[in-house]
Amino acid sequence: MTSIQLASLTTSRVGGPARRYLNAETADELISMVRSADEAGEPLLLVGGGSNLLISDAGFDGAVVHVGNRGVEILEGKGNTALVEAQAGHPWDELVAFTIAQGYAGLEALSGIPGLAGATPVQNVGAYGADVSHSIASVRAWDRQTRTERHFGAGELEFGYRDSLLKRTTVNGSPRYVVLSVQFSLTRGSTSAPIRYAELARALGVEVGDTANAADVRREVLRLRAGKGMVLDAADADTYSTGSFFTNPILPAPDADRLPAGAPRYPVAEPGMVKLSAAWLIEHAGFGKGFGLPGTPGAELAGGRAALSSKHTLAVTNRGSASAEDLLAVARAVADGVEQAFGIRLHPEPLLINCAL
Repeated sequence: MTSIQLASLTTSRVGGPARRYLNAETADELISMVRSADEAGEPLLLVGGGSNLLISDAGFDGAVVHVGNRGVEILEGKGNTALVEAQAGHPWDELVAFTIAQGYAGLEALSGIPGLAGATPVQNVGAYGADVSHSIASVRAWDRQTRTERHFGAGELEFGYRDSLLKRTTVNGSPRYVVLSVQFSLTRGSTSAPIRYAELARALGVEVGDTANAADVRREVLRLRAGKGMVLDAADADTYSTGSFFTNPILPAPDADRLPAGAPRYPVAEPGMVKLSAAWLIEHAGFGKGFGLPGTPGAELAGGRAALSSKHTLAVTNRGSASAEDLLAVARAVADGVEQAFGIRLHPEPLLINCAL
């Protein structure tokens, strides 16, 4: 047990001290540490790769358990598929690279996303037209309420846009289910899943709906993400962020129709609803790349210690000396401006710990 500044565990590099810090290197240790905190009535915060957390400058007055159980196992599948099981603490992009190298396709469009495998089903992580729910077969979790292990099939996880049963179900304000491992159903061979995102299809020279070589898809996704500051790079302050700070709004079609004709609209599974582009709304509300608030000197950009990325408008970045409150101030200004311009309130994608937008 040690104390630690939580900024060292997050990709935005902000966050105050933890009262108690523990590192779980196995699934059994993870269960034991979580159970001990629960039995003591101690507030609990689980931290993985720290890419989807914004932790307050005051830190966390409780037990912080770092999910560190690693490992990948290839299991038997049916027909042309294989099951690949990853421990919750296994780095996500290492898993993607491993599956492609072993001759399995399905995760390639999710290359370069920071964080750990166990976090992906919670948020239903997605990018470039793919969601992790397309490939998840099952999740093994610890149920903090019943204090038993629980296995979820994909159909039980109630996946939605950046959402799942695991995210929505809480106990004492934190997740009820602690992911221990995840099984993915992948396709044997080098042919990717269908390309669902126009920008990626153009980069690959194919049509939307076509397939490509999975390794080529990974290469192009990494290139596209790097160009937007979405691949962690210690030399690039644009990557000191939680990634996309706002989710794309999903609204009834009549509400979306009130926007200008050029506003992007995307179909969703729910009838009568339309997904909009948060980036378009931000930019057309007057917030350009590099936007920051005045009066916070010492930044690389004119805006201050915190600013929107210089590469795209969805990331709120730490220019090197920002506090959590600096990042939140920029995010609030953007959310308020979009609401004033279009009557649409943007919602944060990362979890806000001991702070609020």
